[in-house]
Amino acid sequence: MLENDAIRILDRLECLRLLAEVPLGRVVYTRQALPAVLPVNFALDEDDSVVLYTSAVSDLVQAIDGAVVAFEADEFSAATRSGWSVVVTGRADVVAEPAERERLSQSGPRSWMPVRDGVFVRIESELVTGREITGTRTTG
Repeated sequence: MLENDAIRILDRLECLRLLAEVPLGRVVYTRQALPAVLPVNFALDEDDSVVLYTSAVSDLVQAIDGAVVAFEADEFSAATRSGWSVVVTGRADVVAEPAERERLSQSGPRSWMPVRDGVFVRIESELVTGREITGTRTTG
């Protein structure tokens, strides 16, 4: 992709810094052989992975555990026509290790929805890309 005056490609560190600033994103995955997108709250973990907290019996967990997924978060201003978008691509796995689950229960995300039999899902940040739109002005 070409960089121009309105679009700037973000490096990995910039992308991770921006991800840490927002509470909501979208998981992009496959459900019954079709693309699906689900908004979720999340946290960026110390290893730069995206962590979700959701119900162990949710359709989301059933669809993404062990699969490669994308996770996207952004922030935009319609008034200034500016903002950024970051995409993390990687394998999603339910966190099974008891010590890691305990650590995440203290520092990880809290679901904004009621959760029954909650589990943490980690999306590894194998590929992190992003871009910033610096805005345009209209005349007239």
